[in-house]
Amino acid sequence: MDPFKIIVAGCGSMANTWIDYVATRTDAEVVGLVDVHLETAKKMAEQKSLNVPVFTDLSEGIETTNANLVFDVTIPAAHKQIVTTALNAGCQVFGEKPMAESIEDAQAVLEVAKQTGNKYTVMQNRRYLQQIRAFRDFLATGTIGSIGSIHADFFIGAHFGGFRDLMDHPLILDMAIHTFDQARFISGARPVSVYCHEYNPPGSWYKGNASAVCIFEMSNGAVFTYNGSWCAEGMNTSWEADWRVTGSKGTACWDGQQLPVYEVINSDQQASFINPMKKGEVKSDWTGQEGHWGCLDEMFASLKEKRFAETDCRDNIESMKMVFGAIESAKSKKKVVF
Repeated sequence: MDPFKIIVAGCGSMANTWIDYVATRTDAEVVGLVDVHLETAKKMAEQKSLNVPVFTDLSEGIETTNANLVFDVTIPAAHKQIVTTALNAGCQVFGEKPMAESIEDAQAVLEVAKQTGNKYTVMQNRRYLQQIRAFRDFLATGTIGSIGSIHADFFIGAHFGGFRDLMDHPLILDMAIHTFDQARFISGARPVSVYCHEYNPPGSWYKGNASAVCIFEMSNGAVFTYNGSWCAEGMNTSWEADWRVTGSKGTACWDGQQLPVYEVINSDQQASFINPMKKGEVKSDWTGQEGHWGCLDEMFASLKEKRFAETDCRDNIESMKMVFGAIESAKSKKKVVF
């Protein structure tokens, strides 16, 4: 599929990263920009020195430019319309998370991808970090034994302004998707059930609930707990969360900033009330690009190799289930089984 002729839908600040990436490739070019506000698209074209047409309607843009790939960098509420329009027009789609604002809409988008045979791949940039890929690979070695529990703490005081401040479920819908997807990534497991308590603590500047505690049962028998807040002032964790994975032979931790560390039972010493342990640091030999560009590398590689990408919508729907299952549980105050 060379060359890639790309329309970028959504010309807000996030689009900068996507457009800058395209400039590094010799097999891709931006052929058009789409935004509900035409002036925003024009401004982006000027900033990036792109001599391309701008549109407010994606269908018109695809037809005019003969694009074969759409970047969906719109707000979550627009994802279903943008993605289905592009897929039905014969384009492949790379898009920002989440797939949609409801599980029903996410399932509908997935069905369109299956029916058209075109690929829709979701940006999960936080999988593409040297440390988390090392963490995933280490856990797969069985060094700490069979995984019993996965714990992630996320506490950030994020003053975005804009649409996030007005969302009903800003933490779960807009941010926790990353952590939920990371839990699936490092464990290789899918969600089985969830119980979630969502709340908005004193001092929150969000309209919706900015904090949550979730308990997931996973398909490998492990329990994944998420404890998070987007309005936590002080003592913040990293954006990657603070992780602890317990196994039958030891524990591994990752603070989201340094390489993971672990402790396992030291079988060379006599067992006691609290077993003697030996420590280690997880090594990494991953040399790929990180963040958005790492995920985009995989997205493009999947098209060139005619395969599904790691974060194809067929896989990403499992992370969507975690998000919307948590929201459903918070509303009903009951455990939700997938």
